[in-house]
Amino acid sequence: MSAFPATRLRRFRRTGALRELVRETRLDLRDFVYPLFACPGTGVEKPLEGLAGIAQQSVDRLADEAEQLMGLGIGAVLLFGIPAERDEAASGAYDEDGIVQQALRALVERTPNMVLLTDVCLCEYMSHGHCGVVDGDEIVNDLSLELLAKTAVSHAEAGAHAVCPSDMMDGRVGAIRGALDSESFEQVPIVSYAAKAASAFYGPFREAAESAPSFGDRRSYQMDPANAREALRECELDLQEGADALMIKPALPSLDVIAAARARFDVPIFAYNVSGEYAMVKAAAARGWLDERTAAMESLTAVKRAGADVIVSYWAKELAGWL
Repeated sequence: MSAFPATRLRRFRRTGALRELVRETRLDLRDFVYPLFACPGTGVEKPLEGLAGIAQQSVDRLADEAEQLMGLGIGAVLLFGIPAERDEAASGAYDEDGIVQQALRALVERTPNMVLLTDVCLCEYMSHGHCGVVDGDEIVNDLSLELLAKTAVSHAEAGAHAVCPSDMMDGRVGAIRGALDSESFEQVPIVSYAAKAASAFYGPFREAAESAPSFGDRRSYQMDPANAREALRECELDLQEGADALMIKPALPSLDVIAAARARFDVPIFAYNVSGEYAMVKAAAARGWLDERTAAMESLTAVKRAGADVIVSYWAKELAGWL
């Protein structure tokens, strides 16, 4: 027998105040991380065509923006670097005076209370644009681990509060944990990009990081987006190797993986609301096809509802005003 008319679920939908009172999922600016792209030079701000409102910035401009972010209530950033030069050993990734290392030192001085996370990968620094050492057409897993570990240690030395390996090489979390611990950085957590799919939604990021591979693609090391069980295996292995938190990327196409990881693992779950997810809404809004604020809030709420504790998003700055 139907419960209607005694049960009417619309009763709590009748007004905005009632809807707000019983809302199950809420966005909190303290749960967001804003990506920043550091580039060489002074006074440089290079807007990115595919990421409206986002720019590559020289370290001085980046420090100014970090102060602005703190004023808005955004307490964490994820740093990416665009080096002046690239080579086949990704030497700019672990150079003591590399672009991320410079940015870290500047932000530690200017915004000492900001949480500084760093992307640990080699693609931006490799002449070929892949995330590991290349031998012919092969991306060599084990030789890449030493370079990734050196990169993570150099970030910790420069002031990173957490390192985030995104390369998807097997065994890199263990290699990084061992290297950090041996250099007395056992307190630095690892936020592993544990389930990172080979996704079409990374397109605009390639422009931002100038990291498109010069041959082939990344499907031999990034995950097949069709595989949810494998994603959980990746998460489990990274935790066994010493990861302190898990990152799932891209966020919206991986809501099921986020939910499954939240249910299975009792660690912080990060999700990356990636460039393509952001750019699609921006482009549609610019054409009047949808309302950006409403669509963005709905998208971010879906990621939170799926189980993400922390969301990396290009919308974080705008979210500060919306909330």
